[in-house]
This record gives sequence, C-alpha cells and structure tokens, in this order.
Amino acid sequence: MQVPAPFEYERATTVEHAIALRERLGEEARFIAGGHSLLPMMKLRLANPEYLIDINDLTELFYISEESDEIRIGAMTRHRELLDSELLAQYFPIFRDAEKVIADPVVRNRGTLGGSLCQADPSEDLSAVCNALDASCVIKSTTGERIVSMSDFHVGPYETAVGPAEMLTEIRFPLKANAGSAYEKVERRAGDWAVVSAGAAVWMDGDRIAGGRVGLAAVGPNTTLIGPVSEALDNVVPSEELYQLVGDIAAANCSPQTDQRGTEAYKTHLAMELTRRSLRRAVARAQGQEA
Repeated sequence: MQVPAPFEYERATTVEHAIALRERLGEEARFIAGGHSLLPMMKLRLANPEYLIDINDLTELFYISEESDEIRIGAMTRHRELLDSELLAQYFPIFRDAEKVIADPVVRNRGTLGGSLCQADPSEDLSAVCNALDASCVIKSTTGERIVSMSDFHVGPYETAVGPAEMLTEIRFPLKANAGSAYEKVERRAGDWAVVSAGAAVWMDGDRIAGGRVGLAAVGPNTTLIGPVSEALDNVVPSEELYQLVGDIAAANCSPQTDQRGTEAYKTHLAMELTRRSLRRAVARAQGQEA
C-alpha cells in the first residue's frame, strides 16, 4: 500500500494565520484544501512536504462576486460552486463547459479553483480557462499583496509565481462587452485528465471580432497561452477560414509528447480541431446564437 512520508499538520483559522504559518515553516510547507492532486503525489513520494497547512476553514475565500468591471473569485471556491454559478454562466460560459468535464462529483465538491491553479499540472483544465479569460491572480503575503497576470502565474510544470511565504487568495476576470467563451476537451473516459483541451474567449465589435484568446492544456510542459492567436483575432470578421487559420496557429505553437493518452501527431491534430470548435462556439455565444 502506498503511503506518504511522515509530515506535520496544522489547521489555519484565517488567511493571515495561514500566511504566517507558511512564512514560519518555509518551503517545506504546503497548503492543502481539496487535496485530490497533492495527496496522490505524496502517496507516490513525488511530493514530500514536511508540513501540511489545512486551509479549509478560510471561508473568507469562498465567493464569486461582481465588482464594477470584473468578476472576482476567492481561491477557496469549490468546483461545484463554479459549475452552479449563474453569474459565471452569464458572463463566462466557458466555466460551466469545463466544470462539466472535470473529474467527478466527489472531486468537484472538494477541489478548489486556487488549488487547481497552484498545482500547475500541464493537463489541468481551469488553468487553460483562466488563460483564455485573461485572468489575473492576487497573491498575498504578510507585507501586502501583488497582482500577477495568468500568463505569468505559471512559470513551469508544477511551479507558480507564488513564493514560499505567499498565498493565492483571489482570481480576477475582466468583463468585456459582447463577449463569448467556450471549452472543448477530449478525454479517454469521463472525468479523466485531458488528452488535449482548448478554451477560447472573444469579444465582438458589431460583426467583427475585436479580440480573442485561446488557452490549451496537455500540449506541452505547461498550460499554453497561444500568443499568435491573439494577433490573428484582432479586428477580423469571423469565418470558417479564420477558425481554420487559428487552429493551425494553435497546432504550430504547441509541443505535446507521445504517451499513454496518444501520439504527438494525434495531440497536435486535437489542438487544431478543438481550437476551431471552441472558437466557433465562443463567437456564436458572443453573437447570441448559442446559450
């Protein structure tokens, strides 16, 4: 039977308490909320933290709110709350698309947005969603807070911009007029990690796409924001030719590896096809043609 290495455990009561514990205990301490990614890694001895800081009591980080020109989500907000939120469904339907294909009800009831992002798994769905939506991350320490763009939050596989004495507390999403978003995923079985997935977000100006972004998962060492896609989606008329062009750009800018989920060629093809599908649906939603 696989068991983790010995560790010490403490339950934080406030955000300030959690950050103080992390600062005192140093790099050998890890926060734990749902634990569905961290605990399996500990059992396999792929992660061996000396201290676990339980943050499940930090109810101050459970929220989804609209603040003037953005949506703010607390880092402890559960997958289930993201799936059920009518506010998110109204502004960012990509969230409901993604949450329907993330794991199973047990995981969705316990896993958190912040935990998903901080795990920084290259195949993780919500990182692709947040990249597509141009999110920013609020990182707090005992000396204050700083805001990091989603594109800079992940610095490598299983590595983020959060320092050893810091904590991700909130994720912010800018609201843009006439916007649409969608998520597409291919998986081997329901709730599995993605073979490849793609999220697209666009905002319209009349009958033209004013701008857009695409985020991919499972196509390289980290969730990939495809920069050249944004250039191709700058002030253009939507068309099947455009969707194909953007799909080709996505395929050319990813670097999947052959593994048990598929070959490099198959994953590259999926990156192209899923980008086309998600972009087509995002535009339809922005135009009011799809719920």
